[in-house]
Amino acid sequence: MAVIVKYVVERNGEEKMTFTSKAEADAYDKMLDMADELFTLLENSKLIEEDDKKEELSLYLAQNKEEVLYALGAKRKSAPKKSNKVTPEESDSETPEQAA
Repeated sequence: MAVIVKYVVERNGEEKMTFTSKAEADAYDKMLDMADELFTLLENSKLIEEDDKKEELSLYLAQNKEEVLYALGAKRKSAPKKSNKVTPEESDSETPEQAA
């Protein structure tokens, strides 16, 4: 007989998602907390009337937190790493030392 540990994220008595990792369950729960806060923000704005649209948008924004933080300027994207590889164009050109 196998023992399987499951982590269940539950909201308002409703099972939302089941995970095998506590870290994944905690991350999902945190994302749902953000969505709840964003829903309240949208509710207070009166810009969107339909609750289902507010819920969809708040969930979308919470799921894409990193991009939202970049857009708000709260977080900077990391610069792409420079490669030390030599491209064919660079290897064909002579340096002053090679010309001498």
